[in-house]
Amino acid sequence: MTHSVRKSTALTVLGVVLGSLAGCGGPDGPPATGRTPVAAHAPSHAASAAPPTLAPGPGARTPVFERGTRAGEKVVALTFDADMTADEGPRAAAGERFDNPGLIGLLRRLDVPATVFMTGRWADEYPAQARSIGADPLFEVGNHSYSHYAFKSPCYGLPAVAKDGMRADTARAFASFRKAGVRNTVPYFRFPGGCYDDASLRALAPEKVTAVQWDVISGDAFATDPDAVAEQVLEGVKPGSLVVMHCTRSAAPVTDEAVERIVPELRERGYRFVKVSDLIRATQR
Repeated sequence: MTHSVRKSTALTVLGVVLGSLAGCGGPDGPPATGRTPVAAHAPSHAASAAPPTLAPGPGARTPVFERGTRAGEKVVALTFDADMTADEGPRAAAGERFDNPGLIGLLRRLDVPATVFMTGRWADEYPAQARSIGADPLFEVGNHSYSHYAFKSPCYGLPAVAKDGMRADTARAFASFRKAGVRNTVPYFRFPGGCYDDASLRALAPEKVTAVQWDVISGDAFATDPDAVAEQVLEGVKPGSLVVMHCTRSAAPVTDEAVERIVPELRERGYRFVKVSDLIRATQR
């Protein structure tokens, strides 16, 4: 496990495919002005089941988790980003699908635990799906911001959230989860585009979340070849790996086909699928 912030390593790897992830954001203006009021130092998420988190970093910065221990058993966490920006409502109204219920159904049929990093705007657009995912013990729901705007700029063309609006944007997503009835919420946060810096880690510190990155990029964003996505994951996975994928049909149309190959092949290799909370818990034993 890596507790330290390793921006250069993460962002170098991100450059391979995340340039295309700008399509999960868009050329729109700043996020909507409505913000959820928060207390000065109280996290806005519920701490019901007390899932494991990392201790704060130096200067009380938000801690960053990238992967589990390589020395442990053969476990892997599949994570899926449910992306939708604050300003993509008109595209959804016109018929563009930012959800992927077929993928969620496949994970259920294959009995694959997973962590879904959801934007608040996605939960607002698909409250029934958000509630269903968040009520299923097979899944846990992490925060992917409300707007899917960057917390560090530049970040692959994403519009940026102002430094003084970062915590409010995050809190607004948690509020959307509560409104939709999402129960299995965990205090984990994934930065849009994977971009962060010292300022964003400090800004989110009062939320008492653990920032969750990854060590395996699936390459499913805007991919058209599911076998290529599967090969990239299968080549990258090691014990304790954390894989980033997407749960958005318009931006990742072949993810479910890739997962149909990834899951049985990794199981054949002796891997067991776990949630991010399981990876973090294993590092604290």
